[in-house]
Amino acid sequence: MFLTISTTGTPERPATDLGFLLHKHPGKAQEFTTSHGTAHVFYPEATAERCTAALLLEVDPVALVRRSQGKGKGRGGAPDAALAQYVNDRPYAASSLFAVALGKVFRSALAGTCAARPELPGRPRPLRVELPALPARGGADLVRRLFGPLGWDSVRTEPVALDERFPEWGDSRYVRLVLEGELKLDDALRQLYVLLPVLDDAKHYWIAPDEVDKLLRAGDGWLAAHPEHALITARYLARHKRLTQDAMERLELARLAEADGSEAGELDDAAEEQPDDTQRSVPLAVRRREAILAALRSAGAARVLDLGCGQGQLVQALLKDPSFTEIVGVDVSVRALATAARRLRLERMGERQSSRVTLLQGSLAYTDKRLAGYDAAVLSEVVEHLDLPRLPALEYAVFGAARPRTVLVTTPNVEYNVRWESLPAGHVRHRDHRFEWNREEFRAWAGEVAARYGYTVVYAPVGEDDPEVGPPTQMAVFTAAATDFPSATETPSATETTDTPKEGEAA
Repeated sequence: MFLTISTTGTPERPATDLGFLLHKHPGKAQEFTTSHGTAHVFYPEATAERCTAALLLEVDPVALVRRSQGKGKGRGGAPDAALAQYVNDRPYAASSLFAVALGKVFRSALAGTCAARPELPGRPRPLRVELPALPARGGADLVRRLFGPLGWDSVRTEPVALDERFPEWGDSRYVRLVLEGELKLDDALRQLYVLLPVLDDAKHYWIAPDEVDKLLRAGDGWLAAHPEHALITARYLARHKRLTQDAMERLELARLAEADGSEAGELDDAAEEQPDDTQRSVPLAVRRREAILAALRSAGAARVLDLGCGQGQLVQALLKDPSFTEIVGVDVSVRALATAARRLRLERMGERQSSRVTLLQGSLAYTDKRLAGYDAAVLSEVVEHLDLPRLPALEYAVFGAARPRTVLVTTPNVEYNVRWESLPAGHVRHRDHRFEWNREEFRAWAGEVAARYGYTVVYAPVGEDDPEVGPPTQMAVFTAAATDFPSATETPSATETTDTPKEGEAA
């Protein structure tokens, strides 16, 4: 099995940066042992103008047979498993064996981390990926349907003939695949990790419940919105009914949030952002996280609360910046927190990194002593999920009791809803929204809260600031005054508690 990844560069951004991204030195040929053979990584070319990395997997057919016999049913329990020991394409065509090797050899690159050059993984770069032999049950058309929506400028497939000496026999189920486009390397690798076994429609190992987590981690950011996500999920999980259903439910939650760029788990802004005709639009969720991170850095915050953290996307983004030394995610939903823990891989996280993050169950309608004393708190797409009579309790719990130095609040701008073509007139962006404010109403609320609790407040647009209707998301940045804080007797009442709320209670 063979794969090449090529990129081009300039003197300012040399192509050999690919070596840093892959964590493999261009001047070395390296070997890695896998459970089914040996993986080799080497660079056929490595200059500032062009660099190519190659992954070659030599499958040990004896080891493959022994492992399949150890499982008792051969390759995935297929009825032709006995014959497959003798007539087998595993050593030659990219499949789940190759995906496993890809995940092992390029583990850091898949995770989007680079200790030596931390700025590199976040940059899209011109990529050319070539697979000479790719099994495709569904043909070249399915290959294009799977890779086409993922941002590649070119998806070229060339069918491999059954036998070039006998063209009348037609084409085999194998294709040569060439992908070209400007993507982040980790995005490209995660797509391959998922789609190689999907196209082969077979796996060489037993499907266990942790395969759902693997799929959702590798598919984060692209799978939920993919038009073929149902087919991808079913094939990746070998059509295991219970696991497929579980994965589809979790993808649907992510899709509802991704549809308008909100955080998965927050369930806001269900209108779909319209694509830009000239370039791929940046999802509103990404812009919102970027705006929040910029505001936190500007405030000099190191210890941060993510109140209503949902499935942990913002917590994950905060963890990537070492300037945030302590991050606490709070949500009322036990299920959302469990998903966040899986997303963050808390069980596998190193001690130093895990010491920076804590996930807590709690309701924002109650004061909580655990939340006091932090530099900043974020309420991102949260307030609109509360009934208006309950807002004063949240205000006191956050601004009066927890009292961080900085509070960031983002919420949809209802005036912008007319720009969502998929949103019927008069509808809010998500069925769970109890209200949506226009810009004047948001500023009136924020100004009253700031005056009541001794904060100053400034406002910032998130997303494109339309000259007629404003931005899709509006943000208020509250900064605590040093003195003249109001007393608790002057504030709306809220029950002080550290008791764990019941799941399903509004946060």
